[in-house]
Amino acid sequence: MVAEQPTQDLIQRQQTLVERNVTWLRQAALLVGRIEHHQFTESPRDLAPHRVSGHLRHILEFYECFLDGLDWSHIDYDARRRDASIERSRAAAIQRIEVIIERLQNAPQLGGDAVIWVRMEDVDTDCPADPFTTSSISRELQVLSSHTIHHFALIGMTLRAHGVVLDEDFGVAPSTLRYRNSKQAASAAEAA
Repeated sequence: MVAEQPTQDLIQRQQTLVERNVTWLRQAALLVGRIEHHQFTESPRDLAPHRVSGHLRHILEFYECFLDGLDWSHIDYDARRRDASIERSRAAAIQRIEVIIERLQNAPQLGGDAVIWVRMEDVDTDCPADPFTTSSISRELQVLSSHTIHHFALIGMTLRAHGVVLDEDFGVAPSTLRYRNSKQAASAAEAA
């Protein structure tokens, strides 16, 4: 498989995927900045082990694995650092978000699509001989976006259990939002 030559459509698609991920990360930074320390670090009653900080650390470390793997075209999402400082400090989490945003916006590899190899999850080190499978930068940016929204849903559940009021669309997949909007539009058209 050969990397696609960067056409204008490809470059635009790649920029859209990067910006979508940057949007989620900015949303996370704003949210972390407005909640209380205990809402960030503690599990709500009856929802252990769910903590905003744990979900956010997990999200951020996926982005770091992706970005770290671009230089050698091999991404290993299991190689997360599991940096507890992100879970203890909202300021540390926001700082890490800002670094990841800057890296996403400036990584030269994100100017076009290319074949990359991604380590399969939970593969025993002895089998198979090559635990990597092919993917593309665009596909992995889409995976990161979906993964982030999935964890945003869990963060939303956690914060609502803490009594935090969130936008009802927080943590809802864009495709679900489009579906809801189309149903509402259809209902409005029927009523007219």
